[in-house]
Amino acid sequence: MSGSVSRTRMTGAERREQLIGIGRATFADLGYAATSVEEIAERAEVSKPIVYEHFGGKEGLYAVVVEREVARLTQLITEGLDGAEHPRDAVQRAADAFLEYIETERDGFRILIRDAPVGASRGSLPGLLGDIAKRAEAILQREFTARGHEAATAPLFARALVGMVAMVGQWWLETGEPSRREVAVHLTNLAWGGLRGLDLDGASRYGRR
Repeated sequence: MSGSVSRTRMTGAERREQLIGIGRATFADLGYAATSVEEIAERAEVSKPIVYEHFGGKEGLYAVVVEREVARLTQLITEGLDGAEHPRDAVQRAADAFLEYIETERDGFRILIRDAPVGASRGSLPGLLGDIAKRAEAILQREFTARGHEAATAPLFARALVGMVAMVGQWWLETGEPSRREVAVHLTNLAWGGLRGLDLDGASRYGRR
């Protein structure tokens, strides 16, 4: 026993969580295409068959990582929207929730905005933003209807708002300035000021020409 180092053996669940964490960091660093099972196994200090045993390959590991990131971001934004008492408040809460995710889960956001497997139906940022936009769409429909406007343009404006926040979020991820709350307020002022000044009836007339 002299000179030997005892190592605590991980349970299957512990090993799985370890590989998910290492896979998450690796996908964020290298992107999906440049990540290999060999790289993940080397970082985890295990053999490649261990990775295959738990996930069937890097595709399976990537799917698990992305599913967790999507669930986390969706949870934050849903909680923000559900707690809003006014549409303007909903815009600011949703923007702040999105930025909170970017601020606290930088690796996760990098994974969502980087390359995904060809043909993947889940895990892309556009797909996730589409789901978020559907929730924003319902809020805008209620607001437009309350103002006596047709709600048919709500899907367009919902996606414009969500896309705006996502693009600013990517920029903010790299710059880190100004503060999260300040960015959320600026986005809200821009979005809400634009919505309040919408001439939906005029736009409809123009579209019929």
